[in-house]
Amino acid sequence: MSPFDKAWSPYAAGILIGLLQIPAFLIIETALGASSSYVTVGAAITGLLDPSLLKIDYAAKHIVANAKNLWQVALVGGIAVGAFASMKLSGAVRAPVSPIWAKALGSPSRGLRYAVAFGAGFLMLFGARIADGCTSGHGLSGMAQLSVGSTVAVAAMFAGGIATALLLLRRI
Repeated sequence: MSPFDKAWSPYAAGILIGLLQIPAFLIIETALGASSSYVTVGAAITGLLDPSLLKIDYAAKHIVANAKNLWQVALVGGIAVGAFASMKLSGAVRAPVSPIWAKALGSPSRGLRYAVAFGAGFLMLFGARIADGCTSGHGLSGMAQLSVGSTVAVAAMFAGGIATALLLLRRI
């Protein structure tokens, strides 16, 4: 497996991400996760627009510029930059429309695809905040800590993903 391959083995990538838990816990005493980064950035913007809103406990908890909050912002930024660099280095070309999407829904306009992607991302993030952790937080960090809540959350995520795939493939 070369870093320049178009697709890495999911097993090798999973092992590398799992091993990243060790320095995360040792250095900054927190686990991998992504959804809190959006709250941290949102709280920072809120503080610029109306500082009185930072008195709300939830916003105040995430605006504090400490390693635990800034780590997740850096992680999400690094994921975006790393994905772009990986695509460029490997020479991978993005398909204009997912084959599953095209089969199930046809080829809608770019604007509609972006709107659906934004809406789906919003729902995922909203659900992540309700569950007090995102898919990566529960799936990687919670499972690594043998958390019962994370086990339930991951089972629900898989059930939802399977149901959605079956709906898109028109098998249910």
